[in-house]
Amino acid sequence: MNIASTLLLAVAMSTDAFAAAVGKGAALHRPHLREALRTGLIFGIIEASTPLVGWALGRAAAPYVESWDHWIAFGLLTLLGLRMIRSGFGTPEPETQKPERHSLWLLALTGFATSLDAMAVGAGLAFIDVNILSTAATIGLATMVMVTLGVMVGRFLGAVAGQRAEIGGGVILIVIGSVILAEHLGFMR
Repeated sequence: MNIASTLLLAVAMSTDAFAAAVGKGAALHRPHLREALRTGLIFGIIEASTPLVGWALGRAAAPYVESWDHWIAFGLLTLLGLRMIRSGFGTPEPETQKPERHSLWLLALTGFATSLDAMAVGAGLAFIDVNILSTAATIGLATMVMVTLGVMVGRFLGAVAGQRAEIGGGVILIVIGSVILAEHLGFMR
């Protein structure tokens, strides 16, 4: 996987976290930069860890599925992309009473929920030639930045913009899956 694909993957993986962060920012009463950085750090650490777990699980299965690994990567990325697009077209959640700060456990749980797709992507990446440590670090860093920004602008953008970002992230995942498949089938050399 080249640098451009890695960066696109990192952005795509961080869009659902961005969407959640926009919602978290919109749910807070005037979020401060410190709270945004805290939220970004929590999400970033979780989002960087889950592809490593997925990759390790995928590597364990790699010898058994080597001849069709590109189809697995394509299938996983396409399914995740479609899920993100479907979620992006869903109905935004209604506003609730606005707290000053979110609890660590709520942020960790939300961060984990939005990173499950990164675990599946990590499993898919186990079947292609990729430096998983740099890819996971890039995903984590992109998520930290996107979540921090999402919290800060959440009160201005609201849930609709967050959902549109998730749609874009889903499209990017499908494109990356298609490129991986095209490269392995010899259409792109």
